[in-house]
This record gives sequence, C-alpha cells and structure tokens, in this order.
Amino acid sequence: MGSGLFGELARMVVALSEVQGLRSFALPYPALAQRALDHTVMRCLEAGEAPPRSLPELWEWCRTRPSDDPLLAVSSSQVSPGTTLVHRVGRMPTRSCLEVASHGPDGGVAAHARALLGDLHARSGSEERYRQCRAFLARHPVVHQQDRFAPGWNSAVWSRVKSLYGPLPEFLLVDGDFLYCPSCRLPALPRDSAVPVAGPSGAEVWCEGEDCPRDAPPRLIREPDQACILQRSLRWYLVLPHRTDEAAREALERADVAYETLPGLLPAYRLKYTGPRIVDIQVYDRLQPALLAAHLTDHAPLADRTLVVVPDALAGRDGYRQAFTDALPALLRDRLVLTAPMDLVPDLGQARREEKDDA
Repeated sequence: MGSGLFGELARMVVALSEVQGLRSFALPYPALAQRALDHTVMRCLEAGEAPPRSLPELWEWCRTRPSDDPLLAVSSSQVSPGTTLVHRVGRMPTRSCLEVASHGPDGGVAAHARALLGDLHARSGSEERYRQCRAFLARHPVVHQQDRFAPGWNSAVWSRVKSLYGPLPEFLLVDGDFLYCPSCRLPALPRDSAVPVAGPSGAEVWCEGEDCPRDAPPRLIREPDQACILQRSLRWYLVLPHRTDEAAREALERADVAYETLPGLLPAYRLKYTGPRIVDIQVYDRLQPALLAAHLTDHAPLADRTLVVVPDALAGRDGYRQAFTDALPALLRDRLVLTAPMDLVPDLGQARREEKDDA
C-alpha cells in the first residue's frame, strides 16, 4: 500500500472522525492517534522537517499533505497524486481516505458495511426481503419522522432496517440545522460553518459524495432531532453506488438485454442468453482505480467475464481506466472490464464479438 504511514493516518482519520467529531482533541489521545502522531514526527525528523506538535496539527497536516508529498511517498500507481485524507472544505475524511483505510488489514469501513449487511441478510430470511431492505437503505440515507407517514412507506422494511440508523451527530450540524446535498442526499458542510442562502451561491460546500454538481445549495432539515441517519459505512458502501446501479439497469433495459439479480450482499447481475460463457455485472463508486482493482483481485469474480461499472464521470477521468487495468494481475485483465452506464451496452457488444472471434 505504498507508504505504511499514509495507510496508518487514513485509519486514524476514519476512527477519530466517528469518535471525536473532528471538533476537539483532548489529552490523552487515543492509542491509534498517538501512534500515528509518533510515527509522523519520526518521519519528519528523519527528513529534517518541522513535525506536527499535536493531534489538531496532525489533522491539519492530513488536510494539506497529499499522497505524493515526499514525506509520504505513495506511488501514483497505488493512489492518485494529490490525494489528501481530510477534505479541505468539510474537514472530514475524504472518500479516498475511506478507500485507503478499507485497504488495510482489518478491512476498515468496507468490512464494517459488509458485516452490517450480512446481519441484515440473515435477519431478512429471504433474498427478496433482503433486496427490499437494501433498496430502502440506498434510497434513504436520512429518514425524517414525517417520512413514516408518506404514501408507500413500508413499515415491515423499516422494522428490519431501523437499527442501522442513528441520531444526526452534532458535528454534522450547522447552526443547529442539518444540511444535505440535493444530488447525493448525503451530509453537507459549508466552509464558513454558515447555512448557505437559497439561490446561486459562491460558497464552497463539501458533501460526502464530493463530486456532486454545485448548481443548487444544500437542503435543510431544521429539526434534526426528528431525523436519523444511516451509518456512515453504509452511506459510502451502499448509497454512493446506487445512482450508478440504477443507470446501469436502465441502460440494459433500454437495450432489451435480459439479466437476473444475483444473491449476495451487494447488487450484482448475471446476463441471460450469453451462451456457454458466464457474464456478470458489478457496480462500484470508487475514486481510486488501483484500490478498486486490488479489491476485485482479492475477491476475483467466478464469471468468465465481469463488467465493472463505475460512474460515467469517473470512467471518463483521465487515466482512470488505464490505472485500473494496470493494477490488475495479467490473468484477470481479460476477465474484468471497466465500463460506465453509458458505455455498458456497447462494451457488452464488444465482449460478445470478441468471444465469437475466439471461438
């Protein structure tokens, strides 16, 4: 994982963001934070640079020091250059930070999400009930008390998933209000800790989705005590890929491509009428292509070919596809094809033509 210090700092940031809320750090520091601070100090002293003197300074260090800083020396083949662990506006863990931390030995946030979904799967009793619960979670990162009286509310599903929600944490409130992004529906925070006014605004705003359009200000929940929020690991692991998942299924249905939903914790699909070869689809929303490739390498799909669908904006990012392919072992490069919803059907046609040529 390149620099071990970068991974250690990522795990520290993720852990402290839940425990401390990022607002204050009091002595004695938690053990993992003290170790990370000690290791950072040693690295700085070895390089002849002034080290952070406290945990608040280390937090700022993680906000300003990118992965390709000489003190961290993370290879660009592992993490995109310029990656920081704390967001410059929201001062919360970046999505890349969550991905790096999940690449660690304990599986981090991803492992936590899988454990929660595994328990939900067991409690649901059937694949259909579990899929209903999973769809509810993906569509409702925040639930307001009034939602329970809206048409279509499923009380049976809510009874199975409500334990996965908790109160809105104080560190996500702004002047006593809760803000969320109109695009991804995930928590949002402005740089100046003031609620943005309605209409066009030049205020910088962070949201957990990070790459969402900024053509509208965040929406407000003025009674945060009347709302609850899905656990962060599921917001990252399940809510973020949901729009891409919907777009991928819509692309298949427009092209009359038959598919079936596979059992399992996350949405995955198997195409029908593909002959003797098995073709699957998996959907992700990951900023770091090399870490996505590493995850798929560790959990190599059994299908003859798997189309790995990521958001259109990510797939079109300069170098993203190549970095993903380069990070795969040679034996998997023909089996794992990175694509996006808008390219899914053309790439599927290309894969079928290649199979005919091979035959």
